[in-house]
Amino acid sequence: QVQLVESGGGLVQPGGSLRLSCTASGFIFGATSMNWLRQGPGKGVEWVSAIDRDGGNTRYADSVKGRFTISRDNAKNTVYLQMNSLKPEDTAVYFCAKPPNHIFLLTGTTGYEYRGQGTQVTVSS
Repeated sequence: QVQLVESGGGLVQPGGSLRLSCTASGFIFGATSMNWLRQGPGKGVEWVSAIDRDGGNTRYADSVKGRFTISRDNAKNTVYLQMNSLKPEDTAVYFCAKPPNHIFLLTGTTGYEYRGQGTQVTVSS
């Protein structure tokens, strides 16, 4: 069965960095684009970033552009989110999600086939 397992979250001070990982199983990882989304406390789901099948194309929400970097290692079935210059408003549960294989890049909060349980990121002094 399909599994998406996130890791790397934690507590970090404003201005700090974290790298999140999402390891996939149960499908051909290199055949699909991948996404990161987040949900802050008391907020709706927010799309964060997307990467195409081979990592050559990426997209970012305006709120994270220039601070976050998405990447993937198809040999390890893993997608990453490097988060720098973190702000308190980045506090959220971050989760990865898989669109249908035919989608080149999905930039929104709906249309995903699977999502992980998420990892908590808290930015606070």
